[in-house]
Amino acid sequence: MADRCNTIRLYSFQTDVVYQVLKRDGVCYSKEEYVRKKYKESAKVFINAYGWFVKEAQHIVPKPEGAEYPYWAFTDLYNVDQTGDGHVLTLDVPIGEAILFDMFDWTKIMQMHYIGENESEESAFSEELKNMGMNEFQIMTSNFYPEQKARIQESWKRLFGHQQAIEAGDNSGVHSVQAGLWCIKDEWIVKE
Repeated sequence: MADRCNTIRLYSFQTDVVYQVLKRDGVCYSKEEYVRKKYKESAKVFINAYGWFVKEAQHIVPKPEGAEYPYWAFTDLYNVDQTGDGHVLTLDVPIGEAILFDMFDWTKIMQMHYIGENESEESAFSEELKNMGMNEFQIMTSNFYPEQKARIQESWKRLFGHQQAIEAGDNSGVHSVQAGLWCIKDEWIVKE
């Protein structure tokens, strides 16, 4: 069993294919093509958000060769989407290999929303856009509005504002902890 002082317990649902690769190779990396295949016509939104995440998250945990996109994991089993064929993996991940954040903030990014310091700031930004005849989704999925797009993406950096506190075991400012993992390693799987 992993040394719990230097690891974080996470849960992740992975397909049979990922599980088989883990067992065969000992490690598995996610690729952009898998995301495109999974989300089909909605892939543009996912690629936009994931692309931003990859660019920024590698400053927190360096992205290893072979990794393109993250795998998602959670500290609470009830947050794991278990639809489809696959396996719920219980993982003890070295703390330095997990990018940790508030799941609610990631949801805002997936919806192309601005992340404010508080709800009041978020409402004010949305109102500002509304008065201009725009909304965040339109801005983030078009090739126009570079100033507003830059403001939204800059706000997304708040996603990583809880990393150090969560690493230290303080989840008080977080609704629910989600993690991005550049890979999954067979050695992390808790054998129960």
